[in-house]
Amino acid sequence: MSTPPQQPPSGPQQPGSDPQDTIAAQQPPTPAQPSSGQSPPAVPPQPTAYPYPNPQSPLPQNPYAQPAPPEQASPYAAPPGYGYPPPAAAPATGPSTAGRAVLWAVVGAVVASAGWAAGLFLTGGSGTGADLRGYRAPANLCAGSDYSSFKDEYPVDDPAPTKNAMKDPVLDESYCSLSLKKTGSGYGDAYLSLQLDLHRRTDPAPEFTATWKNYGDSHTDYDVTPVRGIGDEAYLVTQDTSNGSTTSGSRYATLAVRDGWMTFTMYYSAYFSSYDSDTDPPGLDDVTGWLKTDTKSTLEQLKA
Repeated sequence: MSTPPQQPPSGPQQPGSDPQDTIAAQQPPTPAQPSSGQSPPAVPPQPTAYPYPNPQSPLPQNPYAQPAPPEQASPYAAPPGYGYPPPAAAPATGPSTAGRAVLWAVVGAVVASAGWAAGLFLTGGSGTGADLRGYRAPANLCAGSDYSSFKDEYPVDDPAPTKNAMKDPVLDESYCSLSLKKTGSGYGDAYLSLQLDLHRRTDPAPEFTATWKNYGDSHTDYDVTPVRGIGDEAYLVTQDTSNGSTTSGSRYATLAVRDGWMTFTMYYSAYFSSYDSDTDPPGLDDVTGWLKTDTKSTLEQLKA
């Protein structure tokens, strides 16, 4: 059998049941004021229209506040152990880390210097490693060359041949170009050019072979023939566009020679339109024979 709830006795309310009592309980006690007489009676808390909590009272908990998220590691933070490890302490006996670093730096410098020196040797350096075979590049190649084989066909000398020369740590070069004249001709009946190159830094062999051996592939209607017995390698390149005529067309012949890191070319060309119509121009067999003879003689003269 249940007991009916008891009704609270009428009379003064219990402490804490009145809202004013709750506010008063939340306020800290007012410190006593020193006085020579009796302290004034405490003033009970008064109701106020201020809508916010008492600044001296703790703030009520917000029912809508979200709990603070747990602290997470920054995605940009370095992982543990990232970076350079601290230098290990040197043992009590033996060389220090700094000493070993200096030693390896010296060893590295020696190795790098050796590699640099080897590279200079392989590429010729400033000329000391170049295989020049004793050739020199004269300032006047026209005066230092032999083209006497052409004199019977072209006895008149060119009074003002074109000549130039260049000297550089990488390349020395001499060039000569002159007109070949028959007796009584007012103009050049043919032309002869010579060029000598001393390659001081790089071996010209691969490019020389590619250029002259394949000359017929890059130029139309030219014949290429290897020549033995002159330098390390030589090629004869010829062309005849006269088609049997003595008044039109041209004949062309070049002998290119490589001897070590020296390259040399002797070039002949004749244009029949300017040639003396009373005589036939020399055939390519004659011209190529003259080129071979005079090239051999000229290269001998150009050796120091």
